[in-house]
Amino acid sequence: MTDDEILLGIALTLVLATGSQILASKLRVPALILLLPAGFTAGALTDVIHPDRLIGPEFSALVSMSVAVILYDAGLGLNLRKLTGHTRWIVVRLLLMGVVVTFLVVGAVSPALFDMPLRVACMLGVILVVSGPTVVGPLLEYVRPSDKARRILIWEGTLTDPIGGILGALVFHAIASSHQIDIGRGYQLGQFSLSLLVGLIGGAVGTALLWLTLRTLRLGETLGTLAQLAVVIAVSAGCDIVRDDTGLIAAIVTGLAVTNMRGFDMPARRPFFETLVQLIIGLLFVSISSTVTPASLVPVLLPSLILIAILVLVVRPLVAFAATAGSGLSPGERAFIGWMAPRGIVAAATASAFAASLVDRGVGGAARILPVTFLVIVGTVVLYALTAAPVARRLGVVKPEGTRLLLVGGEPWVIDMGRALRSAGVDVLMWAGHDEERERIREAGVELASGDLLAIATDPGARLEGVSAVLLATDDDDFNALASVVMQDSVEGPVYRVGPPHESHGVIAPYTGGDILFGSSLVRHVLATRYESGARFMVQPASSSLPPEHDRLFVVRANRRLVPVTEKQQVTAEEGDSVVLLVPGPSAS
Repeated sequence: MTDDEILLGIALTLVLATGSQILASKLRVPALILLLPAGFTAGALTDVIHPDRLIGPEFSALVSMSVAVILYDAGLGLNLRKLTGHTRWIVVRLLLMGVVVTFLVVGAVSPALFDMPLRVACMLGVILVVSGPTVVGPLLEYVRPSDKARRILIWEGTLTDPIGGILGALVFHAIASSHQIDIGRGYQLGQFSLSLLVGLIGGAVGTALLWLTLRTLRLGETLGTLAQLAVVIAVSAGCDIVRDDTGLIAAIVTGLAVTNMRGFDMPARRPFFETLVQLIIGLLFVSISSTVTPASLVPVLLPSLILIAILVLVVRPLVAFAATAGSGLSPGERAFIGWMAPRGIVAAATASAFAASLVDRGVGGAARILPVTFLVIVGTVVLYALTAAPVARRLGVVKPEGTRLLLVGGEPWVIDMGRALRSAGVDVLMWAGHDEERERIREAGVELASGDLLAIATDPGARLEGVSAVLLATDDDDFNALASVVMQDSVEGPVYRVGPPHESHGVIAPYTGGDILFGSSLVRHVLATRYESGARFMVQPASSSLPPEHDRLFVVRANRRLVPVTEKQQVTAEEGDSVVLLVPGPSAS
């Protein structure tokens, strides 16, 4: 290729990778729905983005490094201490049954469907056990199922990535080192053990290096993120040099250790690292899908559709109903879990990495692994994306529309405001730090959040499930300001705070951005003073005549969505809406 063609190929790959993800986020669909077809189409119409021509034989090594970074990032999201209670046992059963049944079924039917040897069918089977949160997450955000179903599916999808990566590496070595899979022989068990040992040693080395850089040297966020990237790539590459594809195991083990060991001063999965992973995902899948030619898809198209039907209609429902038996989930939740198992990122990446290595070794039938995996990914993602929402509605597991508000604060006026919002139809959850404030919330009949909820919400790696808006109204303006910044990435919706006094000399509050509730005239101490003087919160239909003296604080839409008045936003009420007002003198709320 000429230099101009190389430049064009790099630019086109980058544009397709980023453009597909941006468009997918606007359409609220998994990025793979657009990434894989975009790469496939560009690969069929042009030669400039084909990695074999653009990069050459080094593409397999780049795929391996990319998968290592993706799996390390997946490991960072697996804080096993948060997988507790009943959810833990449901997820464990789903993983055990799902991995075993999927592997056995795919391994059993693939030789007949795709005319491939049993050992290659086993490789395909272990590749297709994974799902992945980057596919499941966007679907669930669009569908909005019950919190129980969402939590189970997110954990299952997140945990199957590293499990699939480890099993894939082990099965690959079993295939590459022998003409038959016979793990009963001591030789095969020795190969498995050796691969696992190399990966575990690499993971231990990676963990030690990150302890040195993040804990001992106390690197900041930027250098700490760069250190993570360098350590993961170096350790993964070192393990691969010692023994092929054991770097994936090392990357997963390092991520798991870093996020689960106490004492790590992690910069967390901050925007730079998350952006890097998203870029890698986009570039990787545009490149991988460009290697899948129409000619390679035609022979496996019909058999792949049969395999998809078996996975969707037989394997997944069977696994889900068996794993959730006696779990306390509703029949609708159990059925919805049985209708949600799309394949995603790690499946495509491991298929590309392992298939290429097996083809180079002359393993018959290995060339069909990637096109079959491509079709299964596209088929399952498109099927679930089109059907998940209507299926969830039919099963009655969609959360009702409206805002679930986390109201933080325990002063009397805050609690009374929470009661008023609840009477307007808003789902209100309150949190306060002091025992006496928490007792007042209980006495007011408002749902009280668990004691560690705010610690979870302010953890940069956490996600506050079920909450779609936060209102910070404690008597500490600096706390409100700092929490409004930290919690932005932990909540699916907006985070608001009451304003500090105009003459405030706080450390943070006067200088922190963000939307201030109720405008500049109703800052926190003014609200508290007016409430102590007898002002009260009142809820009434927007169509009713308003009292002569009032301040409008919130509009509650007909679908129970909360829209607050802020410093930057004046809200117009419509027919069917309710308004929450602050009126002088005693008034029933």
